[in-house]
Amino acid sequence: MGLIVLPATISDITPAWDAYFAAFAGDVILDILYPHGVDAELRKAHTEGTLHWWHNVTVQHTFKCVDTDTGEIVGLAVWDVYWRERTEEERVKPTIPWLEGKERERAEGFLEPLWRSREKWLGPRKHVYCFVIAVHPSHQKRGIGQLLMDWGLETGEKLGVPVYLESTSAGLPLYTKLGFERLSEGALLKKEVTHFEKDVEAPLMVKMPKAAGGMEFEEWAEKGYPPLAG
Repeated sequence: MGLIVLPATISDITPAWDAYFAAFAGDVILDILYPHGVDAELRKAHTEGTLHWWHNVTVQHTFKCVDTDTGEIVGLAVWDVYWRERTEEERVKPTIPWLEGKERERAEGFLEPLWRSREKWLGPRKHVYCFVIAVHPSHQKRGIGQLLMDWGLETGEKLGVPVYLESTSAGLPLYTKLGFERLSEGALLKKEVTHFEKDVEAPLMVKMPKAAGGMEFEEWAEKGYPPLAG
């Protein structure tokens, strides 16, 4: 069966994000961000919110992976491309406006260490950020994850900037295969937030462009983030 990655359009919002919700069903991230479950009402609100976001966002790009035999959207990728330095507005701490009280506190407590880590490692600097990679469970082991990664990696190469992401343990083999390095310090997720038995560290991964000449990210950071592309 054939697979192709294409830019997602407005009509793709619901089916493309269906792949995301299916991929992360039962995962702590959905439990935290959508504590009342993912039902038809929530999906309607999510689609409307995503459409509003698309009308205002300038740096984010969404892609779908399509099975060309069936026409089904089997994967989703969302990339943030900072081809110029990030503005203060683009660097603000994330909020979860659709939740209230303790639920909102928990969700924002989950996102904050990820935000702090990205601020620590990259701050305002130019980079490509992998916001979401999701493959529908019925279509895993077909190389879809790598196909969805290609656009972001190629964009990082063209711009001569690092590609940065937060990984799960399950994602580590793919990202390592694609040439990512794991940073020495990850994002610490507290058990009070995740409801796991203990604190866990989310792995942070970076792939440097060829313009770095083989220099690893942390070496580049230690040297003061010198320009990688003319």
